[in-house]
Amino acid sequence: MDGGIEGVGVEVRGLTVRYGSLTAVDGVDLTVAPGEVVGLIGPNGAGKTSLLECVEGLRTAAAGQIRVAGLDPASDRTRLAGLVGVQLQHSAFPSRAKVAEVCSLFASFYPDPADPAELLAQFGLTAAAGQLVSKLSGGQQQRLSLVLALLGRPRLVVLDELTTGLDPAARRSVWEGLRARNDAGLTVLITSHHMDEVEYLCDRVLVLVSGRLVAQGTVSELISTHASDVERLVVEDAADQQELRRELAELGPAVRLTPAGNRLRIEVAEPPLREQVTRLLARYAVTSRSLPASLEDVYLSLTGEQASAKEETSGVR
Repeated sequence: MDGGIEGVGVEVRGLTVRYGSLTAVDGVDLTVAPGEVVGLIGPNGAGKTSLLECVEGLRTAAAGQIRVAGLDPASDRTRLAGLVGVQLQHSAFPSRAKVAEVCSLFASFYPDPADPAELLAQFGLTAAAGQLVSKLSGGQQQRLSLVLALLGRPRLVVLDELTTGLDPAARRSVWEGLRARNDAGLTVLITSHHMDEVEYLCDRVLVLVSGRLVAQGTVSELISTHASDVERLVVEDAADQQELRRELAELGPAVRLTPAGNRLRIEVAEPPLREQVTRLLARYAVTSRSLPASLEDVYLSLTGEQASAKEETSGVR
């Protein structure tokens, strides 16, 4: 892998993106410091991809200002091409091209490209170098997109749904490879629906809902602010505990029950109810274990209701 990388920063002020009468991104401010990993999360239709496309110079905003390394992505695309690597949510490749051929083509775009063979090896694609891109699995194509994004030795990479379609081992390998490059100075702006991925990779997280930024901070800060009041318990072997479930449900909407096979997940949103839940579990002689709050709890707290409605009604990305 390359040595140190001089990362570049991103400054977004008042960004607004519209599709006809629909406002997809509504006055968003965003800062990514050089060498930082920033994650953007939110439900489908929140405007995440639209925002990234403006940062990449692929879409024109209705209003606002964007600077990447001090340059305007829309008017300085040629100068930024050697600084920014992009992995799109959906990529299309020539159907008859082989993996190695695509890598050679992309490498030819840069004056000092990274070694394609080294990148293919790092992301587990060496054995696929002679295969047609069209024969790759979805996960392999996703990893190839990342390889192509890194071929120009970028100082910033913008990644939209980094590990969609990857198995757990491949995901962890990609995370570790990306984190190693960040440790060397690479700046990363990423969107993902995998909260464990965001927790592992990101220094800061921004939550976008209906085109607006509703929260931001480190994972710990977000959990402390938006998920620390909810107690989460898991009861094992609860499949036959119908009376227990009924009594828990009668405590009201602040006690949410989520069956999962033989297990029962209990979320208690109001502290005064915690003692009642504890007494009920003791009366039915069931044991439970606590679940620590996570970024997923933050996500559901901030976007849960909006996510359901948005996914049904909006085509905004």
